[in-house]
Amino acid sequence: MTAELKKRIVTSIFLLIISMLIISINKIVFIVAILSIGTICLYEFFNFNKIRKKSHFERFLLYFLSITYFFVFIYSSILLRADSISGINFFIITLFICIFSDIGGYITGKAIGGKKLTHISPNKTISGSIGSFVFSVFPLFIYIMIRSFENFYIFDNHIRYYFTFNFIFSFKNIFFCLLVSLVCQAGDLFISYFKRLNKVKDTGNILPGHGGLLDRIDGIIFAIPFVYFLKITQLF
Repeated sequence: MTAELKKRIVTSIFLLIISMLIISINKIVFIVAILSIGTICLYEFFNFNKIRKKSHFERFLLYFLSITYFFVFIYSSILLRADSISGINFFIITLFICIFSDIGGYITGKAIGGKKLTHISPNKTISGSIGSFVFSVFPLFIYIMIRSFENFYIFDNHIRYYFTFNFIFSFKNIFFCLLVSLVCQAGDLFISYFKRLNKVKDTGNILPGHGGLLDRIDGIIFAIPFVYFLKITQLF
């Protein structure tokens, strides 16, 4: 295991624990946290996009669209999480799908390698993309396995209450995982395009092994609004 991979794993575990706490404590804590996260990502995006010279119109358009999407992300995150157990569950499951998709892409891409996916991000491979899709389904099986523990009376009533969300094994839910993974990968490539345009490797250096916060959650900030759209349209 390389030093970089160790850093990524430790950072990922730390972020996952913090994220679970923030999502679960209460709605006010969540809103403050999501506003802070969105602001940091917006700052990182603006900061590394200052490197390449742009016209006044390009700069205005970039700032306008970025700020607009910032509010879309904040709005959809708050409404997706809502103030209910099912909303919290739905948000956590979405987060896990994104995380496993990212891990699958990294591990498979490093282990197998092969043909490059696109010139936008030279480190991404077709095998890595396939790995992202495969790993994105893991949270579904993990959730089902945890639910099965209820039969052995391992969970108390409070914890059972948190697992009343209906995320069963079905082709519809598998397709949901794959769609979220697709959006995550597209979001990753979108941010990679701007990094390549500005000739920077990372959006920042706030996270060991990851770079900036935007480097870590580039897929998530696109997946959350997408999942919220699926929810309000009752497609899933």
